[in-house]
Parts: sequence; C-alpha cells; structure tokens
Amino acid sequence: MAKNRVLICTFLALSSGFFGGYIGGQITLMLHSQKCQSQPWGFQQMCNAWVMPGATWQGSTTGLWTGTILGAFFGGLITRQDRY
Repeated sequence: MAKNRVLICTFLALSSGFFGGYIGGQITLMLHSQKCQSQPWGFQQMCNAWVMPGATWQGSTTGLWTGTILGAFFGGLITRQDRY
C-alpha cells in the first residue's frame, strides 16, 4: 500500500508541476508582452521577441515549483491513512 501511495503522490506532483510550469509561462509571457503594446508594429515584434525568453523562463520555473509542491501536498492529503 505504501508503494502505491508513493507512486500516486509522485505522479500527482510531477503532473501538476508540469501543468503549473506551462500555465505560469503563458501567464507571465502575456503580462510581460503587454509592455510592448504601445510600440509601433515593427518595434512591437522586436520587443516581444526580446521579452519572450526571460518571461517564459521566469513563469515556467515559478509554476513548476509551485505546482510540484502543491501537487505533492494534495497527493499526500488524498492518500493519507487515518490511524485510530
């Protein structure tokens, strides 16, 4: 039973971590690219290309850590056994 619990917690932590990394990267990219909206079209494209790698890296890293920690926490809550 303990082996199944470890597998479930690990799977839940990793899957929520990857999902959080993807969502975090998208949100941060969207927020950072709003800074480029006031530029003319050509400069807007260059600004977006300049902002994209850093924003994606920052958001993905934050989302990965947050998602993994929360996934492991909820996985532990779901699979815990009451000891009365």
